[in-house]
Amino acid sequence: MDRRSILKNAGIAGVLAAGVAPAVHAQAAIRWRLASSFPKSLDTIYGAAEVFANQVKAMSGGKFEISVHAAGELMPAFGVVDGVEKGTVEACHTVPYYFFGKDETFAIGAAIPFGLNSRQMTAWMYEGNGLKLMREFYGKYNIINFPGGNTGAQMGGWFRKELKTAADVKGLKFRIGGFAGRIVERMGGVPQNIPGGEIYQALEKGTIDAAEWVGPYDDQKLGFNKVAPFYYYPGWWEGGPQVDLFINQKAYNALPAEYKAIVEAASSHAHVDMQAKYDARNPVALKQLVGNGAKLRAFPNDLMTQAFKISMQVYDELSAKNPSWKKVYEDYAKFRSDQNLWFRFTEATFDRFMQSQKL
Repeated sequence: MDRRSILKNAGIAGVLAAGVAPAVHAQAAIRWRLASSFPKSLDTIYGAAEVFANQVKAMSGGKFEISVHAAGELMPAFGVVDGVEKGTVEACHTVPYYFFGKDETFAIGAAIPFGLNSRQMTAWMYEGNGLKLMREFYGKYNIINFPGGNTGAQMGGWFRKELKTAADVKGLKFRIGGFAGRIVERMGGVPQNIPGGEIYQALEKGTIDAAEWVGPYDDQKLGFNKVAPFYYYPGWWEGGPQVDLFINQKAYNALPAEYKAIVEAASSHAHVDMQAKYDARNPVALKQLVGNGAKLRAFPNDLMTQAFKISMQVYDELSAKNPSWKKVYEDYAKFRSDQNLWFRFTEATFDRFMQSQKL
């Protein structure tokens, strides 16, 4: 009996009995390697890559497996984009702004100072032109990207000394991730781009004066409160930083359609899962940090205002000299303007009211 007859006459039970498996199970086994920019100890941000890999394996019936490797196992934390571009590994999980040195446009794919919050970033990616524009840009590096997490708005970091005015930034050796260092530098600070697993030692030894990472849950794990007492907010350079899954374009194109769909679905799951974990775990960790002596402080108003003005100046300068930045940023900025108008009347007003109530 031929396959067509089986399908016509036997139904699904007959199909299975005859040994004709659904299409995804008929695919050949595929094994990929994924290099992370994060240490295993940070289960929330590193863990998103494992969530992704586990979903891919489950949805493919075990036919498509991706092994996840922490920063330093296969390549350095900041070497993962080169690894994917060259095909050394098929995929990586990282924050695009780490690679602004290649081209500042990378930063827009993650977060830029005074940019989109996490919901707005997801909206720009999936319903705006974000994915289209960023994929066009990443194509120059033989990469296709998929959203692979978001931390939500971050904290401003840990400081050895209190900041009373914007002038206190001058001479400050500050570990700050990616593109935001450009702004800090113009404010008189000395930005340092150090991988997550190496920050504590630098702060403890006094190599740096301050450091930011993500927020309370991760910061508590990294122990920053033990070596720097002042905990500032908000992280104005990371209102909604997206973490991406970068996949080698050739490896992705070689996948059958079913596996491409699995990659897309698994990345979306990991994207939502990371944000949910941070939102659920950060409040508890913040209470514990304050209970153990962390001194919460808001950044001074003049510091915020100066940082905003400098950021806008930098964006104008980049638009004048970097065509890739200009193309992506113009769309991003328009989307940001519309989103802030909408959130002003809805999310922000609701949040302000709720936060003023005794709950």
